[in-house]
Amino acid sequence: MAKTNSFCWGSSALLFLCLVGFFSTPAKAALKTYQFDVQVKNVSRLCHSKPIVTVNGMFPGPTVYAREGDTLLVNVTNHAQYNMSIHWHGLKQYRNGWADGPAYITQCPIKTGHSYTYNITITGQRGTLWWHAHIFWLRATVYGAIVILPKQGTGFPFLQPYKEANIVLGEWWNNDVEEVVKQGNKLGLPPNMSDAHTINGKPGPLFPCSEKHTYALEVEQGKTYLLRIINAALNDELFFAIAGHNLTVVEIDAVYTKPFTSQAILIAPGQTTNVLVQANQVPGRYFMAARPFMDAPVSIDNKTATGILQYKGIPNTVQPVLPQLPALNNTAFALSFNAKLRSLNTAQFPASVPLKVDRHLFYTIGLGINQCTTCLNGTQLTASLNNITFVMPQIGLLQAHYFNTKGVFTTDFPDRPPTPFNYTGSPLTANLGTKLGTRLSKLAFNSTVELVLQDTNLLTVESHPFHLHGYNFFVVGTGVGNFDPKKDPAKYNLVDPPERNTIGVPTGGWVALRFRADNPGVWFMHCHLELHTSWGLKTAFVVENGKDSDHSVLPPPTDLPPC
Repeated sequence: MAKTNSFCWGSSALLFLCLVGFFSTPAKAALKTYQFDVQVKNVSRLCHSKPIVTVNGMFPGPTVYAREGDTLLVNVTNHAQYNMSIHWHGLKQYRNGWADGPAYITQCPIKTGHSYTYNITITGQRGTLWWHAHIFWLRATVYGAIVILPKQGTGFPFLQPYKEANIVLGEWWNNDVEEVVKQGNKLGLPPNMSDAHTINGKPGPLFPCSEKHTYALEVEQGKTYLLRIINAALNDELFFAIAGHNLTVVEIDAVYTKPFTSQAILIAPGQTTNVLVQANQVPGRYFMAARPFMDAPVSIDNKTATGILQYKGIPNTVQPVLPQLPALNNTAFALSFNAKLRSLNTAQFPASVPLKVDRHLFYTIGLGINQCTTCLNGTQLTASLNNITFVMPQIGLLQAHYFNTKGVFTTDFPDRPPTPFNYTGSPLTANLGTKLGTRLSKLAFNSTVELVLQDTNLLTVESHPFHLHGYNFFVVGTGVGNFDPKKDPAKYNLVDPPERNTIGVPTGGWVALRFRADNPGVWFMHCHLELHTSWGLKTAFVVENGKDSDHSVLPPPTDLPPC
Protein backbone atom coordinates (compact mmCIF):
# COMPACT_ATOMS: atom_id res chain seq x y z
CA MET A 1 0.00 0.00 0.00
CA ALA A 2 2.64 2.53 0.98
CA LYS A 3 6.37 2.76 0.89
CA THR A 4 7.73 5.06 3.57
CA ASN A 5 11.08 5.78 5.09
CA SER A 6 9.86 5.41 8.67
CA PHE A 7 8.53 2.68 10.91
CA CYS A 8 6.07 5.17 12.47
CA TRP A 9 3.22 4.28 10.16
CA GLY A 10 3.13 0.55 10.74
CA SER A 11 1.04 0.51 13.88
CA SER A 12 -0.68 2.93 16.19
CA ALA A 13 1.04 1.16 19.07
CA LEU A 14 4.30 2.58 17.83
CA LEU A 15 2.98 6.10 17.46
CA PHE A 16 4.16 7.28 20.87
CA LEU A 17 7.71 6.29 19.88
CA CYS A 18 7.31 8.51 16.81
CA LEU A 19 6.07 11.39 18.95
CA VAL A 20 9.22 11.05 21.05
CA GLY A 21 11.13 11.21 17.76
CA PHE A 22 9.63 14.64 17.06
CA PHE A 23 12.03 16.15 19.55
CA SER A 24 15.25 14.37 18.62
CA THR A 25 15.43 14.12 14.84
CA PRO A 26 16.29 17.06 12.57
CA ALA A 27 13.52 18.09 10.16
CA LYS A 28 13.81 16.44 6.76
CA ALA A 29 11.20 16.32 4.00
CA ALA A 30 10.50 12.90 2.57
CA LEU A 31 8.86 11.35 -0.48
CA LYS A 32 5.94 9.05 0.40
CA THR A 33 4.48 6.82 -2.30
CA TYR A 34 1.12 5.07 -2.17
CA GLN A 35 -0.61 2.72 -4.59
CA PHE A 36 -4.41 3.07 -4.66
CA ASP A 37 -6.11 0.22 -6.53
CA VAL A 38 -9.76 1.15 -7.04
CA GLN A 39 -11.55 -2.20 -7.02
CA VAL A 40 -14.96 -3.69 -6.32
CA LYS A 41 -15.32 -5.90 -3.26
CA ASN A 42 -18.30 -7.65 -1.63
CA VAL A 43 -19.00 -6.23 1.82
CA SER A 44 -21.65 -7.30 4.31
CA ARG A 45 -23.47 -4.88 6.64
CA LEU A 46 -26.94 -4.90 8.27
CA CYS A 47 -27.62 -8.51 7.13
CA HIS A 48 -27.03 -7.44 3.48
CA SER A 49 -24.08 -8.20 1.23
CA LYS A 50 -23.34 -6.04 -1.80
CA PRO A 51 -20.44 -5.12 -4.09
CA ILE A 52 -18.93 -1.73 -3.23
CA VAL A 53 -16.16 0.34 -4.79
CA THR A 54 -13.10 0.43 -2.51
CA VAL A 55 -9.45 1.43 -2.49
CA ASN A 56 -7.19 -1.61 -2.00
CA GLY A 57 -10.23 -3.66 -0.93
CA MET A 58 -10.51 -1.64 2.30
CA PHE A 59 -13.61 0.06 3.71
CA PRO A 60 -12.89 2.74 4.79
CA GLY A 61 -9.82 3.06 2.59
CA PRO A 62 -6.19 3.27 3.74
CA THR A 63 -4.94 6.17 5.85
CA VAL A 64 -2.39 8.36 4.10
CA TYR A 65 0.40 9.36 6.51
CA ALA A 66 2.89 12.17 5.93
CA ARG A 67 4.70 14.98 7.68
CA GLU A 68 4.45 18.68 7.00
CA GLY A 69 6.85 19.39 4.13
CA ASP A 70 6.66 15.89 2.60
CA THR A 71 5.74 15.12 -0.99
CA LEU A 72 3.08 12.49 -1.66
CA LEU A 73 2.90 10.45 -4.85
CA VAL A 74 -0.39 8.54 -4.92
CA ASN A 75 -0.81 6.37 -8.00
CA VAL A 76 -4.51 5.62 -8.54
CA THR A 77 -5.29 2.66 -10.82
CA ASN A 78 -8.97 2.22 -11.68
CA HIS A 79 -10.15 -1.41 -11.86
CA ALA A 80 -13.82 -0.54 -11.23
CA GLN A 81 -16.59 -0.09 -13.82
CA TYR A 82 -17.08 3.59 -12.92
CA ASN A 83 -14.93 6.55 -13.90
CA MET A 84 -12.96 7.71 -10.85
CA SER A 85 -11.23 10.75 -9.40
CA ILE A 86 -9.88 11.31 -5.88
CA HIS A 87 -9.97 14.64 -4.01
CA TRP A 88 -7.47 15.37 -1.23
CA HIS A 89 -9.87 17.35 0.90
CA GLY A 90 -8.26 20.36 2.58
CA LEU A 91 -4.81 20.07 0.98
CA LYS A 92 -4.09 23.45 -0.58
CA GLN A 93 -2.26 22.17 -3.70
CA TYR A 94 -0.43 25.47 -4.25
CA ARG A 95 -0.33 26.27 -8.02
CA ASN A 96 -1.07 22.58 -8.57
CA GLY A 97 -4.81 22.18 -9.08
CA TRP A 98 -3.96 19.19 -11.32
CA ALA A 99 -3.66 17.16 -8.10
CA ASP A 100 -6.87 18.46 -6.48
CA GLY A 101 -9.13 15.78 -7.95
CA PRO A 102 -12.74 16.97 -8.55
CA ALA A 103 -13.90 15.43 -11.83
CA TYR A 104 -14.45 17.93 -14.68
CA ILE A 105 -13.15 20.79 -12.51
CA THR A 106 -9.39 20.14 -12.34
CA GLN A 107 -9.18 16.90 -14.33
CA CYS A 108 -11.17 14.48 -16.39
CA PRO A 109 -11.82 11.24 -14.52
CA ILE A 110 -9.58 8.17 -14.55
CA LYS A 111 -11.26 5.69 -16.87
CA THR A 112 -11.52 1.97 -16.18
CA GLY A 113 -8.14 0.29 -16.71
CA HIS A 114 -6.17 3.54 -16.50
CA SER A 115 -3.97 5.23 -13.87
CA TYR A 116 -3.08 8.72 -12.71
CA THR A 117 -0.47 9.81 -10.14
CA TYR A 118 -1.44 12.62 -7.79
CA ASN A 119 1.75 14.57 -7.00
CA ILE A 120 1.13 16.54 -3.80
CA THR A 121 3.55 18.69 -1.79
CA ILE A 122 2.32 19.43 1.75
CA THR A 123 3.33 23.00 2.59
CA GLY A 124 2.48 24.76 5.83
CA GLN A 125 -0.18 22.26 6.87
CA ARG A 126 -0.34 19.71 9.62
CA GLY A 127 -3.26 17.84 11.21
CA THR A 128 -6.20 15.74 10.07
CA LEU A 129 -7.64 15.92 6.57
CA TRP A 130 -9.16 13.24 4.35
CA TRP A 131 -9.48 11.96 0.81
CA HIS A 132 -12.56 10.82 -1.07
CA ALA A 133 -13.92 10.06 -4.52
CA HIS A 134 -15.10 13.25 -6.23
CA ILE A 135 -17.39 11.91 -8.94
CA PHE A 136 -21.03 10.72 -8.76
CA TRP A 137 -21.88 9.54 -5.21
CA LEU A 138 -18.93 7.12 -5.08
CA ARG A 139 -17.53 8.75 -1.95
CA ALA A 140 -20.19 6.73 -0.08
CA THR A 141 -17.52 4.00 0.17
CA VAL A 142 -14.35 5.53 -1.38
CA TYR A 143 -12.83 7.58 1.43
CA GLY A 144 -10.10 7.56 4.07
CA ALA A 145 -8.09 9.71 6.47
CA ILE A 146 -5.04 11.88 5.80
CA VAL A 147 -2.81 12.31 8.87
CA ILE A 148 -0.15 15.00 8.55
CA LEU A 149 2.24 14.92 11.49
CA PRO A 150 4.16 18.06 12.44
CA LYS A 151 7.69 18.45 11.15
CA GLN A 152 10.23 16.36 13.00
CA GLY A 153 11.45 18.27 16.02
CA THR A 154 8.05 19.96 16.43
CA GLY A 155 5.38 18.76 18.83
CA PHE A 156 1.71 19.57 19.20
CA PRO A 157 0.77 22.89 20.89
CA PHE A 158 -1.19 20.86 23.47
CA LEU A 159 -0.68 17.89 25.79
CA GLN A 160 1.13 15.12 23.91
CA PRO A 161 -1.28 12.17 23.66
CA TYR A 162 -0.31 8.66 24.69
CA LYS A 163 -1.85 7.25 21.49
CA GLU A 164 -4.19 8.38 18.75
CA ALA A 165 -6.99 6.91 16.64
CA ASN A 166 -8.96 7.88 13.55
CA ILE A 167 -12.75 8.08 13.89
CA VAL A 168 -14.25 8.30 10.39
CA LEU A 169 -18.02 8.82 10.36
CA GLY A 170 -19.98 7.69 7.31
CA GLU A 171 -23.28 6.50 5.88
CA TRP A 172 -24.34 3.09 4.59
CA TRP A 173 -27.00 2.12 2.04
CA ASN A 174 -28.15 -1.50 1.75
CA ASN A 175 -28.79 -0.97 -1.97
CA ASP A 176 -26.34 0.15 -4.65
CA VAL A 177 -25.93 3.88 -4.03
CA GLU A 178 -25.59 4.79 -7.71
CA GLU A 179 -28.84 2.93 -8.48
CA VAL A 180 -30.59 4.66 -5.56
CA VAL A 181 -29.49 8.04 -6.98
CA LYS A 182 -30.68 7.12 -10.50
CA GLN A 183 -34.12 6.20 -9.15
CA GLY A 184 -34.34 9.54 -7.32
CA ASN A 185 -33.30 11.44 -10.43
CA LYS A 186 -35.99 9.69 -12.49
CA LEU A 187 -38.57 10.99 -10.03
CA GLY A 188 -36.93 14.42 -9.80
CA LEU A 189 -36.84 13.88 -6.02
CA PRO A 190 -34.21 13.12 -3.36
CA PRO A 191 -33.07 9.48 -3.41
CA ASN A 192 -33.86 7.15 -0.52
CA MET A 193 -31.93 8.12 2.61
CA SER A 194 -29.17 5.93 4.03
CA ASP A 195 -29.94 2.84 6.12
CA ALA A 196 -27.29 3.45 8.78
CA HIS A 197 -24.52 5.70 9.95
CA THR A 198 -21.11 4.16 10.54
CA ILE A 199 -17.98 4.64 12.64
CA ASN A 200 -14.92 3.46 10.71
CA GLY A 201 -17.26 1.66 8.31
CA LYS A 202 -19.16 -0.15 11.10
CA PRO A 203 -22.71 0.69 12.26
CA GLY A 204 -22.41 -0.77 15.77
CA PRO A 205 -24.61 -3.12 17.82
CA LEU A 206 -27.80 -0.99 17.74
CA PHE A 207 -28.26 -2.26 14.15
CA PRO A 208 -29.21 -5.81 13.06
CA CYS A 209 -26.37 -8.27 12.33
CA SER A 210 -23.88 -5.67 13.54
CA GLU A 211 -22.40 -7.01 16.80
CA LYS A 212 -19.38 -8.12 14.77
CA HIS A 213 -19.42 -4.83 12.82
CA THR A 214 -18.58 -2.61 15.80
CA TYR A 215 -15.51 -0.40 16.13
CA ALA A 216 -13.76 -0.71 19.52
CA LEU A 217 -10.96 1.46 20.88
CA GLU A 218 -9.03 0.05 23.84
CA VAL A 219 -7.77 2.62 26.34
CA GLU A 220 -5.70 2.52 29.51
CA GLN A 221 -6.82 4.20 32.72
CA GLY A 222 -5.17 7.60 33.22
CA LYS A 223 -3.88 8.00 29.65
CA THR A 224 -4.80 10.75 27.16
CA TYR A 225 -5.81 9.92 23.58
CA LEU A 226 -6.06 12.06 20.46
CA LEU A 227 -9.09 11.24 18.30
CA ARG A 228 -8.98 12.45 14.71
CA ILE A 229 -12.69 12.68 13.81
CA ILE A 230 -13.78 13.02 10.17
CA ASN A 231 -17.34 13.41 8.86
CA ALA A 232 -17.33 11.45 5.60
CA ALA A 233 -21.14 11.16 5.54
CA LEU A 234 -22.76 12.21 2.28
CA ASN A 235 -25.71 14.22 3.55
CA ASP A 236 -25.76 14.49 7.35
CA GLU A 237 -24.25 16.85 9.89
CA LEU A 238 -23.51 14.73 12.95
CA PHE A 239 -23.26 15.03 16.71
CA PHE A 240 -20.55 12.85 18.29
CA ALA A 241 -20.00 12.04 21.97
CA ILE A 242 -18.51 9.39 24.26
CA ALA A 243 -20.49 8.37 27.33
CA GLY A 244 -18.98 9.75 30.54
CA HIS A 245 -16.02 11.42 28.82
CA ASN A 246 -15.48 15.05 27.88
CA LEU A 247 -13.95 15.96 24.50
CA THR A 248 -11.34 18.73 24.37
CA VAL A 249 -11.30 20.29 20.89
CA VAL A 250 -7.74 21.18 19.78
CA GLU A 251 -7.96 21.32 15.97
CA ILE A 252 -10.49 21.79 13.16
CA ASP A 253 -9.82 21.18 9.44
CA ALA A 254 -6.07 20.79 10.17
CA VAL A 255 -5.79 24.15 11.99
CA TYR A 256 -5.04 24.32 15.71
CA THR A 257 -7.69 25.93 17.92
CA LYS A 258 -7.79 27.40 21.39
CA PRO A 259 -8.66 24.27 23.40
CA PHE A 260 -12.14 24.01 24.92
CA THR A 261 -14.03 21.14 26.47
CA SER A 262 -17.48 19.90 25.45
CA GLN A 263 -19.64 16.86 26.16
CA ALA A 264 -20.33 16.52 22.43
CA ILE A 265 -19.15 17.97 19.13
CA LEU A 266 -20.99 18.93 15.95
CA ILE A 267 -19.24 18.07 12.69
CA ALA A 268 -20.54 18.75 9.18
CA PRO A 269 -19.79 16.62 6.09
CA GLY A 270 -16.26 17.44 4.92
CA GLN A 271 -15.08 18.74 8.28
CA THR A 272 -12.47 17.24 10.62
CA THR A 273 -12.16 17.78 14.38
CA ASN A 274 -9.33 16.60 16.63
CA VAL A 275 -10.20 16.06 20.28
CA LEU A 276 -8.28 14.93 23.35
CA VAL A 277 -10.00 12.32 25.53
CA GLN A 278 -8.76 11.42 29.00
CA ALA A 279 -9.44 7.85 30.08
CA ASN A 280 -10.28 9.05 33.60
CA GLN A 281 -13.56 7.25 34.31
CA VAL A 282 -14.31 4.04 36.18
CA PRO A 283 -12.87 1.28 33.95
CA GLY A 284 -15.68 -0.13 31.84
CA ARG A 285 -17.16 -0.04 28.36
CA TYR A 286 -18.56 3.26 27.07
CA PHE A 287 -20.42 3.85 23.82
CA MET A 288 -19.15 6.47 21.42
CA ALA A 289 -22.09 7.56 19.29
CA ALA A 290 -22.89 9.63 16.19
CA ARG A 291 -26.35 10.86 15.21
CA PRO A 292 -27.59 13.61 12.86
CA PHE A 293 -28.32 17.25 13.52
CA MET A 294 -31.21 18.63 11.45
CA ASP A 295 -33.18 21.71 12.48
CA ALA A 296 -35.17 22.16 9.26
CA PRO A 297 -38.33 20.32 8.08
CA VAL A 298 -36.31 17.84 6.00
CA SER A 299 -36.51 14.03 6.36
CA ILE A 300 -33.25 12.41 7.45
CA ASP A 301 -31.73 9.10 8.54
CA ASN A 302 -31.96 9.67 12.31
CA LYS A 303 -30.29 6.41 13.36
CA THR A 304 -27.38 6.29 15.81
CA ALA A 305 -24.04 4.68 14.95
CA THR A 306 -22.06 3.41 17.91
CA GLY A 307 -18.55 2.24 18.68
CA ILE A 308 -17.05 1.27 22.04
CA LEU A 309 -14.40 2.91 24.19
CA GLN A 310 -13.19 -0.09 26.19
CA TYR A 311 -10.85 0.11 29.16
CA LYS A 312 -8.05 -2.47 29.13
CA GLY A 313 -8.91 -5.63 31.04
CA ILE A 314 -12.70 -5.12 30.97
CA PRO A 315 -14.54 -8.17 29.51
CA ASN A 316 -16.87 -7.80 26.52
CA THR A 317 -19.76 -9.04 28.64
CA VAL A 318 -20.01 -5.66 30.41
CA GLN A 319 -22.88 -3.65 28.85
CA PRO A 320 -21.76 -0.24 27.51
CA VAL A 321 -23.42 3.02 28.57
CA LEU A 322 -24.92 5.33 25.91
CA PRO A 323 -23.91 9.02 25.85
CA GLN A 324 -26.41 11.88 26.03
CA LEU A 325 -26.33 13.33 22.51
CA PRO A 326 -28.02 16.68 21.79
CA ALA A 327 -31.52 16.35 20.35
CA LEU A 328 -31.89 16.08 16.57
CA ASN A 329 -33.01 19.72 16.23
CA ASN A 330 -30.89 21.31 18.99
CA THR A 331 -30.05 24.57 17.19
CA ALA A 332 -28.86 26.20 20.42
CA PHE A 333 -26.14 23.57 20.90
CA ALA A 334 -25.05 23.90 17.25
CA LEU A 335 -24.73 27.68 17.44
CA SER A 336 -22.99 27.70 20.83
CA PHE A 337 -20.54 24.94 19.86
CA ASN A 338 -19.49 26.74 16.69
CA ALA A 339 -19.20 30.04 18.59
CA LYS A 340 -16.52 28.48 20.84
CA LEU A 341 -14.19 27.72 17.92
CA ARG A 342 -11.23 30.11 17.83
CA SER A 343 -7.89 30.00 16.02
CA LEU A 344 -4.86 29.53 18.25
CA ASN A 345 -3.37 32.80 16.90
CA THR A 346 0.11 32.51 18.44
CA ALA A 347 3.45 33.68 17.05
CA GLN A 348 4.06 30.16 15.73
CA PHE A 349 0.50 29.65 14.45
CA PRO A 350 -0.83 33.13 13.57
CA ALA A 351 -4.32 33.92 12.27
CA SER A 352 -3.48 36.10 9.26
CA VAL A 353 -6.97 37.51 8.76
CA PRO A 354 -7.30 39.95 5.83
CA LEU A 355 -8.27 43.29 7.39
CA LYS A 356 -8.72 45.18 4.11
CA VAL A 357 -11.13 43.68 1.55
CA ASP A 358 -10.65 44.13 -2.21
CA ARG A 359 -13.73 42.20 -3.33
CA HIS A 360 -17.08 41.78 -1.57
CA LEU A 361 -19.19 38.79 -2.67
CA PHE A 362 -22.71 37.93 -1.51
CA TYR A 363 -24.09 34.52 -2.55
CA THR A 364 -27.60 33.31 -1.76
CA ILE A 365 -28.20 29.57 -1.32
CA GLY A 366 -31.53 28.38 -2.65
CA LEU A 367 -33.52 25.28 -3.51
CA GLY A 368 -35.78 25.34 -6.55
CA ILE A 369 -37.91 23.44 -9.03
CA ASN A 370 -37.13 23.23 -12.76
CA GLN A 371 -38.93 21.59 -15.65
CA CYS A 372 -37.67 18.08 -16.45
CA THR A 373 -38.86 16.21 -19.54
CA THR A 374 -37.27 12.91 -18.42
CA CYS A 375 -38.67 13.01 -14.85
CA LEU A 376 -41.89 11.12 -14.07
CA ASN A 377 -43.81 14.16 -12.81
CA GLY A 378 -42.29 16.66 -15.27
CA THR A 379 -40.29 18.63 -12.69
CA GLN A 380 -37.16 18.14 -10.63
CA LEU A 381 -35.80 19.63 -7.44
CA THR A 382 -32.73 21.74 -7.98
CA ALA A 383 -30.37 24.07 -6.09
CA SER A 384 -28.58 27.30 -6.89
CA LEU A 385 -26.19 30.06 -5.83
CA ASN A 386 -27.47 33.54 -6.74
CA ASN A 387 -30.23 31.68 -8.64
CA ILE A 388 -27.67 29.94 -10.90
CA THR A 389 -27.68 26.13 -11.04
CA PHE A 390 -24.18 25.04 -12.03
CA VAL A 391 -23.86 22.86 -15.12
CA MET A 392 -20.85 20.54 -15.14
CA PRO A 393 -18.64 20.83 -18.26
CA GLN A 394 -17.41 17.93 -20.41
CA ILE A 395 -13.74 18.78 -19.97
CA GLY A 396 -11.82 19.94 -16.91
CA LEU A 397 -12.26 23.65 -16.17
CA LEU A 398 -8.59 23.94 -15.19
CA GLN A 399 -7.53 22.59 -18.60
CA ALA A 400 -9.88 25.02 -20.33
CA HIS A 401 -8.43 27.89 -18.28
CA TYR A 402 -4.79 26.85 -18.73
CA PHE A 403 -5.05 26.27 -22.48
CA ASN A 404 -7.49 29.18 -22.98
CA THR A 405 -10.12 26.89 -24.53
CA LYS A 406 -13.17 28.94 -25.50
CA GLY A 407 -16.80 27.98 -24.97
CA VAL A 408 -16.32 25.83 -21.83
CA PHE A 409 -17.20 28.38 -19.15
CA THR A 410 -17.86 32.08 -18.64
CA THR A 411 -16.51 34.33 -15.87
CA ASP A 412 -19.69 36.34 -15.33
CA PHE A 413 -20.95 34.76 -12.12
CA PRO A 414 -22.67 37.67 -10.33
CA ASP A 415 -21.13 39.11 -7.17
CA ARG A 416 -24.60 39.39 -5.61
CA PRO A 417 -28.09 38.00 -6.31
CA PRO A 418 -29.88 39.51 -9.32
CA THR A 419 -32.93 40.48 -7.22
CA PRO A 420 -32.66 41.16 -3.48
CA PHE A 421 -35.57 39.84 -1.36
CA ASN A 422 -36.38 38.91 2.23
CA TYR A 423 -34.10 35.88 2.16
CA THR A 424 -35.20 34.19 5.39
CA GLY A 425 -38.83 35.34 5.65
CA SER A 426 -41.81 33.01 5.23
CA PRO A 427 -41.26 30.09 2.80
CA LEU A 428 -41.24 31.10 -0.87
CA THR A 429 -43.05 28.56 -3.05
CA ALA A 430 -43.64 30.47 -6.31
CA ASN A 431 -41.25 31.32 -9.17
CA LEU A 432 -38.79 28.62 -8.10
CA GLY A 433 -37.12 28.18 -11.49
CA THR A 434 -33.36 28.78 -11.72
CA LYS A 435 -30.94 29.74 -14.49
CA LEU A 436 -28.51 27.08 -15.74
CA GLY A 437 -24.90 27.78 -16.62
CA THR A 438 -21.20 27.01 -16.20
CA ARG A 439 -20.52 30.45 -14.78
CA LEU A 440 -17.41 31.18 -12.69
CA SER A 441 -16.13 34.19 -10.78
CA LYS A 442 -12.68 35.59 -11.62
CA LEU A 443 -10.46 36.75 -8.76
CA ALA A 444 -7.32 38.86 -9.16
CA PHE A 445 -4.16 37.18 -7.85
CA ASN A 446 -3.42 38.02 -4.20
CA SER A 447 -6.66 40.03 -3.84
CA THR A 448 -8.51 39.78 -0.54
CA VAL A 449 -12.05 38.44 -0.69
CA GLU A 450 -15.00 38.59 1.68
CA LEU A 451 -17.71 36.09 0.80
CA VAL A 452 -21.05 36.13 2.62
CA LEU A 453 -23.08 32.95 2.15
CA GLN A 454 -26.77 33.56 2.89
CA ASP A 455 -29.29 30.74 3.36
CA THR A 456 -32.78 31.41 1.98
CA ASN A 457 -36.31 30.13 2.49
CA LEU A 458 -36.78 29.13 -1.14
CA LEU A 459 -38.87 25.98 -0.49
CA THR A 460 -37.20 25.65 2.93
CA VAL A 461 -34.32 26.94 5.01
CA GLU A 462 -31.62 24.37 5.72
CA SER A 463 -28.04 24.19 6.99
CA HIS A 464 -25.49 23.90 4.18
CA PRO A 465 -21.83 22.90 4.75
CA PHE A 466 -19.77 24.71 2.08
CA HIS A 467 -16.29 23.56 1.04
CA LEU A 468 -13.77 25.69 -0.86
CA HIS A 469 -11.02 23.80 -2.67
CA GLY A 470 -7.44 25.11 -2.72
CA TYR A 471 -7.87 27.41 0.28
CA ASN A 472 -8.60 27.83 3.94
CA PHE A 473 -10.77 30.78 4.92
CA PHE A 474 -11.44 32.66 8.14
CA VAL A 475 -15.00 32.54 9.47
CA VAL A 476 -15.17 36.17 10.61
CA GLY A 477 -18.91 36.34 11.29
CA THR A 478 -22.13 34.35 11.40
CA GLY A 479 -25.73 35.01 12.35
CA VAL A 480 -29.36 33.95 12.07
CA GLY A 481 -31.71 35.75 9.69
CA ASN A 482 -30.67 38.14 6.91
CA PHE A 483 -27.13 39.51 6.75
CA ASP A 484 -27.11 43.26 7.44
CA PRO A 485 -24.17 44.85 5.57
CA LYS A 486 -24.45 47.99 7.68
CA LYS A 487 -24.55 46.46 11.18
CA ASP A 488 -23.14 42.93 11.06
CA PRO A 489 -19.52 43.68 10.01
CA ALA A 490 -19.08 45.66 13.25
CA LYS A 491 -19.46 42.33 15.11
CA TYR A 492 -16.84 40.45 13.07
CA ASN A 493 -14.03 38.63 14.87
CA LEU A 494 -10.88 39.78 13.03
CA VAL A 495 -8.46 38.66 15.76
CA ASP A 496 -8.78 34.89 16.19
CA PRO A 497 -11.65 33.61 14.00
CA PRO A 498 -11.74 29.90 13.20
CA GLU A 499 -9.84 28.95 10.05
CA ARG A 500 -11.40 26.15 8.02
CA ASN A 501 -11.94 24.66 4.57
CA THR A 502 -15.60 23.66 5.18
CA ILE A 503 -18.19 25.74 7.02
CA GLY A 504 -21.82 25.09 7.95
CA VAL A 505 -24.09 27.95 6.87
CA PRO A 506 -26.68 27.98 9.66
CA THR A 507 -30.31 27.18 8.90
CA GLY A 508 -31.98 30.45 7.93
CA GLY A 509 -28.74 32.34 8.57
CA TRP A 510 -25.41 33.46 7.08
CA VAL A 511 -21.65 33.20 7.40
CA ALA A 512 -18.97 35.72 6.39
CA LEU A 513 -15.66 34.31 5.14
CA ARG A 514 -12.38 36.02 4.28
CA PHE A 515 -9.41 34.71 2.35
CA ARG A 516 -6.52 35.91 0.22
CA ALA A 517 -6.66 34.67 -3.39
CA ASP A 518 -2.97 33.70 -3.54
CA ASN A 519 -3.35 30.24 -5.11
CA PRO A 520 -3.76 30.54 -8.90
CA GLY A 521 -5.98 28.09 -10.75
CA VAL A 522 -9.59 26.97 -10.87
CA TRP A 523 -11.01 26.10 -7.46
CA PHE A 524 -14.35 24.41 -6.84
CA MET A 525 -16.74 25.66 -4.16
CA HIS A 526 -19.80 23.58 -3.34
CA CYS A 527 -22.23 22.38 -0.73
CA HIS A 528 -20.79 19.19 0.81
CA LEU A 529 -24.23 17.62 1.04
CA GLU A 530 -23.88 15.30 -1.95
CA LEU A 531 -27.59 15.66 -2.73
CA HIS A 532 -27.32 19.43 -3.11
CA THR A 533 -24.04 19.24 -5.06
CA SER A 534 -25.70 16.91 -7.57
CA TRP A 535 -28.60 19.39 -7.82
CA GLY A 536 -26.19 22.17 -8.86
CA LEU A 537 -25.31 23.91 -5.57
CA LYS A 538 -21.77 24.66 -6.69
CA THR A 539 -19.54 27.09 -8.57
CA ALA A 540 -15.83 27.74 -9.02
CA PHE A 541 -13.35 30.59 -8.76
CA VAL A 542 -10.79 31.35 -11.47
CA VAL A 543 -7.84 32.83 -9.61
CA GLU A 544 -5.57 34.63 -12.04
CA ASN A 545 -1.82 34.06 -12.26
CA GLY A 546 0.59 36.39 -10.50
CA LYS A 547 3.22 38.46 -12.28
CA ASP A 548 5.86 35.72 -12.62
CA SER A 549 6.11 31.97 -13.18
CA ASP A 550 6.57 31.30 -9.43
CA HIS A 551 3.04 32.63 -8.88
CA SER A 552 1.39 30.93 -11.85
CA VAL A 553 -0.33 27.59 -12.40
CA LEU A 554 2.18 24.78 -12.94
CA PRO A 555 2.11 22.98 -16.31
CA PRO A 556 -0.16 19.90 -16.38
CA PRO A 557 1.46 16.51 -15.68
CA THR A 558 2.04 14.23 -18.66
CA ASP A 559 -0.27 11.50 -17.30
CA LEU A 560 -3.27 13.80 -16.71
CA PRO A 561 -6.31 11.72 -17.74
CA PRO A 562 -7.60 12.62 -21.22
CA CYS A 563 -11.15 13.89 -21.65
